[in-house]
Amino acid sequence: MKPLNIQIRKAGTDDLEFLVKLEQNCFEPFQQNSRQNIRHSLLSDFQRVLIAETSAKNKKAIGSLTLFLYQHTVRIYSVAILPEFQNKGFGELLLKHVFELARRNKYEKIAIEVSEKNEALINWYRKRGFRTIKTIPDYYEEGEHALKMECRIKAESSGKTTNVIVINQPFKWSFTEVDANIITVKEYINNPVYQNSTDFRIFNLCSSYKYQSYGYYVSLLATARSQRVIPSIATIRDFRLLNVVNSAAFDIEEEINRSLTREKSSNFSLKVFFGQTSTRGFKALAMKLYQLFEAPLFKVDFVKHDKWLIKDIQVLTLPKLGGDELENMYEFARKYFSRKRFSKPKLTNFKYDIAVLVNPEEETPPSNTAALQKLKNAATKKNVFLEFITRKNMDKINEFDALFIRETTNVNDYTYEFSRMAYAEGLVVIDDPWSILKCSNKIYQNEIFRKHKIPTPQTIVFTKNLFNKKLLNEVNYPIVLKQPDSAFSLGVFKVDNEEEALTALDRLFKKSDMVVCQEFVYSDFDWRIGILDNKALFACKYYMSENHWQIYNWKEIGDEYAGDSETLPVEEVPELVLKTALKAAALIGDGLYGVDLKMIDDKVYVVEVNDNPNIDSGIEDLVLGDKLYDTLIDSLINRIEIAKNVQKIELTVR
Repeated sequence: MKPLNIQIRKAGTDDLEFLVKLEQNCFEPFQQNSRQNIRHSLLSDFQRVLIAETSAKNKKAIGSLTLFLYQHTVRIYSVAILPEFQNKGFGELLLKHVFELARRNKYEKIAIEVSEKNEALINWYRKRGFRTIKTIPDYYEEGEHALKMECRIKAESSGKTTNVIVINQPFKWSFTEVDANIITVKEYINNPVYQNSTDFRIFNLCSSYKYQSYGYYVSLLATARSQRVIPSIATIRDFRLLNVVNSAAFDIEEEINRSLTREKSSNFSLKVFFGQTSTRGFKALAMKLYQLFEAPLFKVDFVKHDKWLIKDIQVLTLPKLGGDELENMYEFARKYFSRKRFSKPKLTNFKYDIAVLVNPEEETPPSNTAALQKLKNAATKKNVFLEFITRKNMDKINEFDALFIRETTNVNDYTYEFSRMAYAEGLVVIDDPWSILKCSNKIYQNEIFRKHKIPTPQTIVFTKNLFNKKLLNEVNYPIVLKQPDSAFSLGVFKVDNEEEALTALDRLFKKSDMVVCQEFVYSDFDWRIGILDNKALFACKYYMSENHWQIYNWKEIGDEYAGDSETLPVEEVPELVLKTALKAAALIGDGLYGVDLKMIDDKVYVVEVNDNPNIDSGIEDLVLGDKLYDTLIDSLINRIEIAKNVQKIELTVR
């Protein structure tokens, strides 16, 4: 008889009849659970009912598992397998699932009650690490006693995510000093442990990634299981499209040509193993390539015409590596996995891990020290581990479930690289790389606001090669000239006449081929509406600095460089301001934004949408207080659980 493949899923009310039948077929009358109790278990917040079923085309339920989830304990309330499927190892699979769930969620022990008369079952549990704690008299009914048995769960020293390397048989992985589980394709596909958890990071080292090969299906299944996988199906596909490869490599074109500047030949090849290479002098380029084309093993062929370009890129597999290359690969794998896992000295078992990127040296960070501490307190209160990291910690980013950037972002520095890398690693990211790109460029915003008829101060864009000073005759002074990626009032000039405009443009065109020209619209203050998840989070009035036309006056020193601020309840914001802010932010995304607006004569104008808005203690949180930080953490948790496809279950102590 062909062995059955079994999958485990959460039970629903549609399974009630099967569960009642299962009780009747598997247990003595005094042990059977009533229909009412089974229904209660299906609807309970702290019980979990699971169904074991065949994964064939015509699925057939063969068993069930009912768990009570307490604060520190998983209690197995019921395990049942239909009689015709008993003694075939399916009970063992269900128990493995319980152990995996307990370890993944940091439970301390697994508990179960067993009939005192069922010596075979008692011995079965003992062989699997359970020990008898006590006898419970008359547990089932008068005269029917039970033994309470427990198995302690060993604490894992590493992080939540488990590294798994999937390989084909008959190839043998002969290197044991690597912090990863080495399993076969068969085990990955069929073992319920890997079918029902998102807490695995899969490294697909199969011998082929061709369409509908095992390697193809490993990456496909990992994606369907919401597991992080390298290479992803998208990477496997993109490697075959040279135009996509070169488009993606555009961002590291300078690094490619700088690294290859001394090469005499017009062709060059570089092999990259786990982001590293044995070719001397190309360490930085190998890591850049890995960040773009995330695959464990690949080779890049370069060709030189006027400049160096990627000619081809191939995913490598283990059978294709020679002896020395295999040894290098093993050593690089050891280094990769040793630095990709960090033991965190936590006193509590946290549900999720959030990294907050900060720069202790930044003079005007988007959140002050007090705000960061309140954010950490909010996370701890919600059983989330929050760690402040800096630019030096990029190599540990995949140890977290989310990245929250709290230093000033810029497309051309490491904050964008952090965001892009974290997104590639499968993390939830605020600010996500697309928000950084869109918010950092006022030309993009002008175009998208114009397209969607969102009112802004009258704006035109000057292009360096097409600029003629006659264009300045068409504007009404004063005007404001802006560097497209200006921030905090830097790179912004107010000019009162053509002479001042030409001087400012000369400076700006040295930094950018395009410059934004906007009519000057004065107001005593700008509205700043903080928006998260397409909902208003806070509302502030930012007043112009004293005797200046901007909020920030960088010519001043001390406390006078910035104007005053006033924080109001969102309910007190004029409806048109709120509505316009929400519409503008929605065009950027669903992240965390600060929308700057002016209201003049009952008309509202959007100045810009900023990613990474200021959230300082004593300013933006004046109305909501700690609730503002709770909302931020709740949003990150919700995004993590959507990404992981986690069914939310509140654990209740009974």
